[in-house]
Formats: sequence, structure tokens, C-alpha cells
Amino acid sequence: MKAIRILVVDDESVVRDGVVTILSFQTDMKVVGEAENGIKAVEIARQTKPDVILLDLVMPKQSGLETIPKLKSVSADSNILVLTSFDESDLVYQSIKAGALGFLLKDATRVQLLQAIRDVAKGMASIQPSIALKVINEIDHPAEMVYTANPLTPRELETLKLIARGLSNQEIASTLFVHERTVAKYVSSILNKLHLANRTQAALYAINEGLTEPKK
Repeated sequence: MKAIRILVVDDESVVRDGVVTILSFQTDMKVVGEAENGIKAVEIARQTKPDVILLDLVMPKQSGLETIPKLKSVSADSNILVLTSFDESDLVYQSIKAGALGFLLKDATRVQLLQAIRDVAKGMASIQPSIALKVINEIDHPAEMVYTANPLTPRELETLKLIARGLSNQEIASTLFVHERTVAKYVSSILNKLHLANRTQAALYAINEGLTEPKK
């Protein structure tokens, strides 16, 4: 199995060392670089083209928010997982718009971190529930995410609900009894119709619109 190549970006050396140590014990993960600020992160990403970039939001010289689009410009195939101590809704929302796929707080467990990395490496959204709820409850820009009419077909709407539950295309296909290629078309249509950039935005949209089912 090909190891997930990871770039760790955080201005706190203790945090970087801790994350790198955790990842060093995983046979399916490999740290290919470390950076203490956004400027250096862009340089290393350009050279190493990592699969996943673990990115802090608040750093000196260049913030994580400023860094996200620059990372995507030099390494478009890298997926970004924000790992931060700050869960302000505006920061999270703007990071989603910039292209981040996942969000974790630094108090997340080791298991949560490793799962989030594996999900994001596959191109799946991975949002810590407490962050998602805070964004929905305190979001400062509802007009940017709420639409007056839902243009989705019944199948697309069902797919959107399953995306919000964190299911992959393969799992959605199994649930809806359709081919995975059909699900990929549904997802593409959903993003186009709702003017969303990725599955993370789709998941937050579904939560904001009350399309998720309550846990039993």
C-alpha cells in the first residue's frame, strides 16, 4: 500500500513534534516535510507535492487562511486538513471557501486525527462535529450558503444527505443501489447546482438546511 505523504505545518514546535511522532508509528503514513509558517509551507509543498497538508490557521508571517490558496496553486492535488486551536465560525467558513477539506481541533484524539488524515487523503470531507455545529450556529454569512429554492432532484437530495453523514461515493452507491459512477455524477451535479467547491461545503450546506437526520 502506498503511504500517505504528509506535510505538517504549525508554528509551535511542540505540536509539530507531537504530530510527527504519532504519524511515525503509522505504516500507511509518511511525513515528507515540516514548516513553521505559511511561507515555508508553500515552498515545501511545491517541492514535495504531499497528499495531505496538516495546516494550522494562526501562524506568524502568513496565516493558514492566506496560505490555503497558495498551497493549492503550487500543489493542486494536495488535500488540506486544518488542525487548529481556534474554532471561530468565520475562520472555518473562509477556509472551506479557500479549499480545505477537513477540520480538527488540536484537542482531538489520536484516533480522530489519523482517521481524518485517511479520509482527507481519499478526497473525503472530514469535519469535527463540534466545529460543524459551531459554524452552523454562529455563521456570519448565511446568505452565502442558504438558497431560496432547492434545485436538486430527489436522488441528488438523497445523495447530499448521505454526504453530510460522511459517506464515501462507494458507500453512497451501496446505500442507493446504484453504480459508483452514477453517484459521482450526482455529486458533480450537486456542487454545480449549489455553487459549491467541494464535499466539505456540501456537507455544511446540508447541515445548515436541516437535511441531516438526528442521531437515534
